[in-house]
Amino acid sequence: MNDTAMTLYVLVWPVVVAVVLVIICIAFFREWKSAHDEGRDII
Repeated sequence: MNDTAMTLYVLVWPVVVAVVLVIICIAFFREWKSAHDEGRDII
């Protein structure tokens, strides 16, 4: 693997992980707000 490909590989993974984490957090807070509005526990 050449240096450019390895650099891109190393730099892209944190971005992918951050995007997935943001998606999970958004879904969690939507679910939490929905449960809160309906007066039910999330668990």
